[in-house]
Amino acid sequence: MSLISYQFFPRSHGITFGIQQVVDCFVNVESMITSEKFNLNSNQVLDTVRLELESLGYRVETSKAKSDKIDVPVLFGVDNNIDKSFNADALSADGKIVIEVEAGRATENNQFLKDIFQACMMYDVEYLVIAVRKIYRGHNDFQIIYTFLETLYISNRLHLPLKGILLIGY
Repeated sequence: MSLISYQFFPRSHGITFGIQQVVDCFVNVESMITSEKFNLNSNQVLDTVRLELESLGYRVETSKAKSDKIDVPVLFGVDNNIDKSFNADALSADGKIVIEVEAGRATENNQFLKDIFQACMMYDVEYLVIAVRKIYRGHNDFQIIYTFLETLYISNRLHLPLKGILLIGY
């Protein structure tokens, strides 16, 4: 049995091959990142899964230096210059799947909500993957965000421009 949990939203849709490949990347390194055994920060988790993602053609943030960040366009200006962009932890080669890896801030600072908002604003992004700790300070971030996303999609009161959100608990 895998230590990685995942759920795709909306639950009425199955996951695509590309989304399954992302899940497999996390499953392949689960013994090194599981929050039940390790207290890794998000950069350490991203660094551990980096080679897996890069083998699929993802661009993965390598450091917090400006030159190593992955900018995803949000607004375009004169001569199609990018006026506004948001950073992503990883981006698929076709620009359709954005990945955000969170650790302690996922629910404590509602970082997952910012991730959702930013993904919705990013040009041409269709899917958001949010990877979060299962265990953090005695609570299950995966379950907390799962409940939030379940409510969001079942209530049908807010319509996101994304085809789906994959939640991964490590």
